[in-house]
Amino acid sequence: MPTTIQPDLAFILFLPAFCIVGTLYCCYPRKPRHALRWIADLLVLVLAAGASVAAMRWGFRVASGVGGALWKQVLATLLAFAFFFGIVGAAAVVRTRLLCRAVDLRARAW
Repeated sequence: MPTTIQPDLAFILFLPAFCIVGTLYCCYPRKPRHALRWIADLLVLVLAAGASVAAMRWGFRVASGVGGALWKQVLATLLAFAFFFGIVGAAAVVRTRLLCRAVDLRARAW
């Protein structure tokens, strides 16, 4: 395997899973849908992907290789998953709280 692709292999292999989770994050809840929410959702996904790539590359460099070449890929994959799902999960919780607060404010206005 070319050494230039090894640090990015974990991200490449799990890109379909990241795309599925990103699509679900953007599609649910279905309402409200406005431009600000779309922009915020896309920024969260870009941040999650960037942090995932950075963590994956860092993990690949830091792995000691005691367990062989496979250990570098395992650590890189674990870090990529942890950062991506951690950021998307935290953003989903924050978004849910903000949307609930907005609904409560509208209900009180009536």
